[in-house]
Amino acid sequence: MCGIVGYLNRSGSGSSAPIGSILLGMLKSLDCRGPDSAGVAIFGPTRTPNLKLRIKLNGDTNLADSADRVRAIVSERIPVLESATVQEYLQLLVGPVQDPESLLPPLEKDLDDFELVSGGRQLEIVKQVGSPTHLDSGYGISQLTGTHGIGHTRLSTESRVDLSHSQPFGVHGVADLATVHNGHITNYHKLRGLYEQMGVRFFTENDSEVIGVYLAHQMSLGRTFREALESSLDDFDGSFSYLAASGNELAYAKDRFGFKPLLVAESEEWVAIATEEIALRSTLTGDFDALEPGVSQVGTWSLSEPAAEAV
Repeated sequence: MCGIVGYLNRSGSGSSAPIGSILLGMLKSLDCRGPDSAGVAIFGPTRTPNLKLRIKLNGDTNLADSADRVRAIVSERIPVLESATVQEYLQLLVGPVQDPESLLPPLEKDLDDFELVSGGRQLEIVKQVGSPTHLDSGYGISQLTGTHGIGHTRLSTESRVDLSHSQPFGVHGVADLATVHNGHITNYHKLRGLYEQMGVRFFTENDSEVIGVYLAHQMSLGRTFREALESSLDDFDGSFSYLAASGNELAYAKDRFGFKPLLVAESEEWVAIATEEIALRSTLTGDFDALEPGVSQVGTWSLSEPAAEAV
């Protein structure tokens, strides 16, 4: 019974909107669906040769000591341009980075005891245990701007409640890709086993973590973002609705049973998606229709190509 939300600003890839405030407003309306944890993944418009890293510090040691250790590890591979500690996160700007996918996997191995929660030229993930309200008091989410983003509020039904098991999930070793999920991927253990044989490291026991891994793998085989989502409808078992976002796209996928609700609304200025209509009505202004996609549907929107498609 989790809540998921997404928002894309249709003004273009070079402009910013108050994505943090919008996602936070929608999540607060879905607080009753998931009091255990909450988070957002926000994509900024800046495309630079540098990379933004958000790293979970080791809570068993002094955070300042952990931050010093992480900075030292990272700086051995790439220059650290900016550094800030916010709650249990260390935020770093590193660069220049020509190929993020060549840097991130070995860097994660170096970090070992620490978790790289997000990495990308545009992506920043912030998540925590507790109500969505705490996202603003702890991290100032309402002040964050960007082009698009997704959010999640969680009711834990299987895996434990902590920061790592919270959503959104980034994809370890892959830049600028994030997912949020409501439902169950019932063949998760089979899929996880297959990816572990390929050398993929999983950081949680949450079935949702496999979604981003799957999408990244499909795209590495040459499929487009949309084609990877379409493929998941055949390869995932269970009842689910999930959202995925890349550097310039926002998308949803809804299973072949349609048990998990999802509403989509569009205007000339934006696209918004949420588990319940109240999240849309309480946050967004103007006259708009909120429509529920049918079963077995995928919808995609691009910053440079605002028209939606569905199958």
